[in-house]
Amino acid sequence: MRIVMIAPPWYEVPPRGYGGIESMLADLVDGLSRRGHDVVLIGAGRAGTSARFLCTYDPPPSERIGESMPEVVHAAKASRMVAGLGADVVHDHSTAGPLTAAARGVPTVVTCHGDVDGELVEYYRALGRDVSVVAISEAQRRVAPDLNWAGVVHNAVDTASFPFRKDKEDWVLWLGRFNPDKGVHLAIDAARAAGRRILLAGKLTEQVEKDYFDEQIKPRLGPGVEYVGEAGTARKRELLSAARCLVFPIIWAEPFGMVMIEAMACGTPVVALDRGAVPEVVVDGVTGFVLSREEDLPGAIGAVGAIRPEDCRSHVRRKFDVTVMARGYERVYRQVIAGASVSGRRAVDLALPAAPDGLMLG
Repeated sequence: MRIVMIAPPWYEVPPRGYGGIESMLADLVDGLSRRGHDVVLIGAGRAGTSARFLCTYDPPPSERIGESMPEVVHAAKASRMVAGLGADVVHDHSTAGPLTAAARGVPTVVTCHGDVDGELVEYYRALGRDVSVVAISEAQRRVAPDLNWAGVVHNAVDTASFPFRKDKEDWVLWLGRFNPDKGVHLAIDAARAAGRRILLAGKLTEQVEKDYFDEQIKPRLGPGVEYVGEAGTARKRELLSAARCLVFPIIWAEPFGMVMIEAMACGTPVVALDRGAVPEVVVDGVTGFVLSREEDLPGAIGAVGAIRPEDCRSHVRRKFDVTVMARGYERVYRQVIAGASVSGRRAVDLALPAAPDGLMLG
């Protein structure tokens, strides 16, 4: 198949620092290419994947994340680029891009990377059957079962690119973006209660992140609590492989959580609250602990020594490796292409004039 992949405009693929969607995209593009597909990537900046690359913004407008115009400009440019590529399917990971799906003659697959609640779910409902939506977890799909879902494909990583380390250091890690929903303050409090040093590595660029950091995190910094900045690709792997465990105390129904599989790929267990997709990702008592109560976090941090790093790594290789994800999307693409062919045939049949008795048209 010729697959046109449209990235969001905010970061390069793969990202130099933070960028969960962009990391997933880079792995997916390379995984599909290895399976023999012709992949064209449309994105911003410069790409480091195996695909042919078409650029809409150089450099990426990262400092304008949250504004509407970069998304709209990116979508308009990408739509024109797609028109001349002879695609079998378009896979769009941007927000505004799916608005152009109805105008093209090939099916568009949209991965829902966000929370299917509020305005986002209304947006996908309004798009109707113009797009085929893929959930990144069963938990996400359950929230809005009426959308035009094409299936569930879990996010994944290139397991081999994450260093496995059996012997861990005596500190715990929180890694992500400093959004209140991520529960960073809970991670700090739990680590302190468990008597463990905690390192914080995360994105701190948007105003909501800065406000949360100033109000809830900065007062908690001090002995045993250290902010180490935003971790790039290499630094992230160093931290994840060395940490005693990853603390993931989210306080919202996160639809996936890439950092959990990145940690387990390094042999590092995850201590998480039972929200969103967490029970689909972490095997309680085998690759970490899935907890229903915040007050149980310190005890679980203290008990992670019972988790075998080898079990964490093998779990990711079996269920969340890029080869598994590529096969999943390959099935989705073939399904929607076949569906589009059937729909197109029906549309032609309906447009044909009535045939004389004994004569079949079409």
